[in-house]
Amino acid sequence: MKLIYTVENLDCPHCAAKIEAAIQKIEGVQEASLSLPTGKLFVTAAAEEDLLEQIQAAADSIEDGVLFRKKGQETSHTHDHEHHHGESCTCEHTHEHAHTHVHEEHGKSDVYALLFGIVLFAIGIALLLFAGNVPYLPQAVLVLAYLVLGWEVLVDCVKSIGKGQFFDENLLMSVSTVGALCIGCFEEAAGVMLFFRIGELFEHLAVERSRRSVTEAVDMRPETVQLLVDGKPETVPAGDVEPGSLLLVRVGDRIPLDGIVRQGQSTLDTAAMTGEPLPVAVQAGDSVMSGCVNLSGVLEVETTAALGDSMVQRILDSVENAAAGKPKIDRFITRFARVYTPVVVGIAIVTALVPPLFGGDWGHWIYTALNFLMISCPCALVLSVPLAFFSGIGAAASKGILFKDGISLEALAKVKAVVMDKTGTLTKGSFSVTELEGGSEVLRLAAACETCSTHPIAGCIVKQAQAQGIAIPEAEAIQEIAGKGIVGTVDGKRIACGNDRLMADEGVAVPGAEGTCVYVAVDGRYAGKLLLSDTLKPHAAETVQALAQRGLYTVLLTGDSPAHTKTVAKTLGIAEVHAGLLPDEKPRHMEQIRQEHGAVLFVGDGINDAPVLSGADVGAAMGSGADAAMEAADMVLLGSDPQSILLAVQMAERVERTAVFCIVFALAVKIGIMLAGFLGFANMWVSVFADTGVTILCVLFVLWRIYAYYRKKT
Repeated sequence: MKLIYTVENLDCPHCAAKIEAAIQKIEGVQEASLSLPTGKLFVTAAAEEDLLEQIQAAADSIEDGVLFRKKGQETSHTHDHEHHHGESCTCEHTHEHAHTHVHEEHGKSDVYALLFGIVLFAIGIALLLFAGNVPYLPQAVLVLAYLVLGWEVLVDCVKSIGKGQFFDENLLMSVSTVGALCIGCFEEAAGVMLFFRIGELFEHLAVERSRRSVTEAVDMRPETVQLLVDGKPETVPAGDVEPGSLLLVRVGDRIPLDGIVRQGQSTLDTAAMTGEPLPVAVQAGDSVMSGCVNLSGVLEVETTAALGDSMVQRILDSVENAAAGKPKIDRFITRFARVYTPVVVGIAIVTALVPPLFGGDWGHWIYTALNFLMISCPCALVLSVPLAFFSGIGAAASKGILFKDGISLEALAKVKAVVMDKTGTLTKGSFSVTELEGGSEVLRLAAACETCSTHPIAGCIVKQAQAQGIAIPEAEAIQEIAGKGIVGTVDGKRIACGNDRLMADEGVAVPGAEGTCVYVAVDGRYAGKLLLSDTLKPHAAETVQALAQRGLYTVLLTGDSPAHTKTVAKTLGIAEVHAGLLPDEKPRHMEQIRQEHGAVLFVGDGINDAPVLSGADVGAAMGSGADAAMEAADMVLLGSDPQSILLAVQMAERVERTAVFCIVFALAVKIGIMLAGFLGFANMWVSVFADTGVTILCVLFVLWRIYAYYRKKT
């Protein structure tokens, strides 16, 4: 059983890691993943009964005030809307609203305490400079400033001791600053606490900003819609609209729910959903995706999905739930943090005790040890890495690329070969009949069989017959043979319609053909053929060339005819081609490519691609493809643009480099300041920068390096 919980009042990444570890120890919990950037807890457990209470208890044993709720029990958009307009509100919502109000008031009181502490600290420093001869007055003001700024930290420190949490950030900060007071460093104790609280505030704001900047960009869920009742529009909450309802979409409105245009014609801006910059024309009968903007005409849209099942909700869920699958580097940092803090604390204890035993100055070495305690919290590490992946996933979603988890994003950065299907991936899949042998009777029989198939070639044949005004008879005993074609009975005759492999199975000799060809046999005798052509998608050639320039080996695997496939591959510049493949042959070829070149990205769109998509190191499905392919894939390219393949690879590499840089930078600064402190060149002011300052810099670097970059990138 996979469950999702929302997390409130949790800003400390170190605490989040410890709470996650505590939840993983609960009996019956097989796996737990707590994502601080998304505020979500993902749990795989044997049963749900009493689990929330146990999770809450585990969190309370680590950090007070952290609140968990089952996803769906928190305030919804619809509920917010109703409450805003003065309608009835449930007790749960009232409790949630009250809790949020209390939390906001608590945040305001923290700001007021911080401002008051700044004033007291400034007065204390001024007294030291200009009234130093007045005994105890400057020190008393600085101690008062320290208490105003650090009272909450000191209280939390006592609570941490009571819970046995000896490596808690509040405890470490309290010990180091109280130690500074004891050795007479009043201005440093108060100043360090001041900058620690300022750093905490900026850290909180940065995390909240990162959450909003990512989720708001992909959260295009409508609050209200214009529901047509007896031909007249009524404003109703989007969550109340059921499939089959008729909505009015005016010029400038977003398509609120997935649906089908029943009246009107217009052009849609789909950039927010698919990354496609050019408007798309729609008319009656066309499917439309929620989140697209109506540009030019009024539309009446019949909904095909409720709000919870529409594309905008699926995108938001994908971004938030992708955090459940933590990449290897994230899991490594979490494990590393559990070791890092105790080790640094141990070094601090040794530093405080050992040198003085051999004649060192007690004051100097205790001061140095207190510096080490400030540096021992690994917040910069355990926050910046998951935030980098979360920002990458969110930025990708804004470009129409949906990653299912951080593991897939990490794996994509390591691929060495890109293997692609042809039809629907590199070519449009919109075939046209360019040559017909056997006349209208062959077209009539082929269309009768192909009516039951969803393959693009089948649709092309049926449309061609309809365009010629041919009456298509009903076929019986239809059997679709994957990778070969269709057999069935039409007018009492056995009809075989497919490629040369199907004809060979039927014992029918057929002439050769250049290109994509569909042969037709009647009662075991060759009757004729249909020659079809497909066109390349825009950006297909540029994408393949750019992938090759990045050192990625490109391969084409397809079930289409070898002759036509080789022509396409030569035009695109693909290094290796395997055509005429059955669905079960693609995985074998892909495994051979993996052995020769390394990790493989496979891109496809058909039902027959599902096995190879699930078997690839990273599987990418085109959004225009079959549901089975999208279900088996690790990422979905909503726009079905080949250029999205390149963008996804670039993004994955950028995210990985950003995460590695944050790790190296944070550790280098911390180790460097520890060494400088050991040699007597760093004081507490520098040490507090190594804690909160580095965390803030890493967060801002991640947002600039990944999210802001891709939001501007066209």
